[in-house]
Amino acid sequence: MTIERVALYLQDAHDLRDGLDFVKYAEERGFEAVWQAESRLVRDAIVPMAAYAAVTEEIKVGSGVINNWTRNIGLLAATFLTLDDLAPNRIICGIGAWWDPLAKNVGILRKSPMTAMEETVTVLRRLLNMERVSFDGEYVHVSGIELDVVHGRREPRNVPIMIGATGPKMMELTGKIADGAVLNYCVPPEYNEQAIDELKKGLKASGRTLDDLDRPQLVVCSVDEDREKAIDTSRELLTQYLAQQPHIAKASGVSMDIVHEIQSILGWPATHEQIQQAKHLVPDELIHRITASGTPDEARVKVQEYINNGATCPILYPVGGNVKVLIDTFATK
Repeated sequence: MTIERVALYLQDAHDLRDGLDFVKYAEERGFEAVWQAESRLVRDAIVPMAAYAAVTEEIKVGSGVINNWTRNIGLLAATFLTLDDLAPNRIICGIGAWWDPLAKNVGILRKSPMTAMEETVTVLRRLLNMERVSFDGEYVHVSGIELDVVHGRREPRNVPIMIGATGPKMMELTGKIADGAVLNYCVPPEYNEQAIDELKKGLKASGRTLDDLDRPQLVVCSVDEDREKAIDTSRELLTQYLAQQPHIAKASGVSMDIVHEIQSILGWPATHEQIQQAKHLVPDELIHRITASGTPDEARVKVQEYINNGATCPILYPVGGNVKVLIDTFATK
């Protein structure tokens, strides 16, 4: 079984300099992109993205995903202009609406997340198109600004803007305004059916079809010849995610009784000891339903299910173990 398009997802479980080696190896083995997470308060996306871009020649580098609340729109555009200067035509802006309680805990009131996202994407695209922009929205207010390039390329930048959408309304908006949808992880493959229906609504409003919208998808992937070891590693990750990211728990169809019981054990941030104490609450059936965990062959079969259900390029999140083993498992060259 050969999966033609594949990408790597990196978060914070590795030394940052090791990440450079992973990305260079993924490029050698035919991976088309690397996506850097920015979710919990641990590792920002932009610094690693710049590092990955600097040590590679062909692989695309995406933010997977940054939020649309905490960076001023002018700075956001300048950041992606800078990344594109470092790696022309290889940068992808993946952006999402963040989630509570994390946003609230740092003072962000996520009122009207749909409006905020639409304004951000609209103005960001115009700025990266090197337009002079005035915009007075509910969240974005700019007056006669442009990317002030004196030394360097003045031409419009080819930076696709992809929305990391989970809920149906954000999915519809993604189809309407984005270049792509970054489909979430910790969901069963059949989740994509409803997601694509919502994307199609937005695409129709923008005069496009599903073929016009890229749909890469994050997939938790734990690969080990010892399948029980691989499954247990995913169990630990799910224990943390189900407690801390309720939007993912909802999309995955997990019983809220299980979520509440895990939350009663885990603090914020969760400790390793708390995760070990609560992980027995995550059943094997759930792990197999919403992750690609097990031997290399088992992982490939599960990832193919996501592709069969509409994902265009799996973005593989290596959980535990040897990242290079995962890269070898899905290498295209």
